[in-house]
Amino acid sequence: MKSTTPTRARRDRRTGPPSAEPYWLYGIHAVRAALQNPRRTVHRLVVSQNAAARLGELAKSAETLDVRAINKLVPDAVHQGAAAWVDPLEGAPLEDLARAQLVVLLDHITDPHNVGAILRSAAAFRADGVVTTTRHSATETGVLAKSASGALDLLPPVTVTNLSQAIRTLQGFGFQVAALDSEAETPLDDLVPGEKWAFVLGAEGKGVRYGVAETCGIKARIEASEALASLNVSNAAAVALYEMRRRLLR
Repeated sequence: MKSTTPTRARRDRRTGPPSAEPYWLYGIHAVRAALQNPRRTVHRLVVSQNAAARLGELAKSAETLDVRAINKLVPDAVHQGAAAWVDPLEGAPLEDLARAQLVVLLDHITDPHNVGAILRSAAAFRADGVVTTTRHSATETGVLAKSASGALDLLPPVTVTNLSQAIRTLQGFGFQVAALDSEAETPLDDLVPGEKWAFVLGAEGKGVRYGVAETCGIKARIEASEALASLNVSNAAAVALYEMRRRLLR
């Protein structure tokens, strides 16, 4: 454990928003990734005997509790016998993505399950970062971390105050930025080749906001049957990331 004394919420000088209070992160994959992340501060780790065996050396400083005791710490959670009391991760500056190739930006996506699933896809298809906004975004919680299945600690979180400004900054870094829109004229497959791509995804129902989409300058759709014309946002992210990663590896 990197710390044993809980800390007060503090302001991240690099990204602006005040960080949240410590919270319970749970699930074997999420806890393992947090323990392996040097940027993560873990105040307390509790495990069942079975989870301790699965975590191995990572659990050597953990408190061993029975499952009923862990249930009381993280009620109504599928914790798999492992939970860690952690500080939220401090955000990295947008400038860290200057040399990246593949980035995802989330426009007002507040469902932690969707954000967690997007993080998981981003890690799977080797995206370099996921950008969210300080307001109208899902905050880092146990639900989000569990949905991300460890990906939260694999990708550097980048939080910005103004998404349109962040898009312009990425464009200045040489990125082509496309807003995913089920009604766009251009199919994803028809996007011109490029070495640096960023995709903006909007909340289900509302989609990417008009001003944000206009800043992108490119709109693209994922071709699907009429019965499934609009994919879940996390599925759309996975398709876009897979396609662009495939192209970048050519």
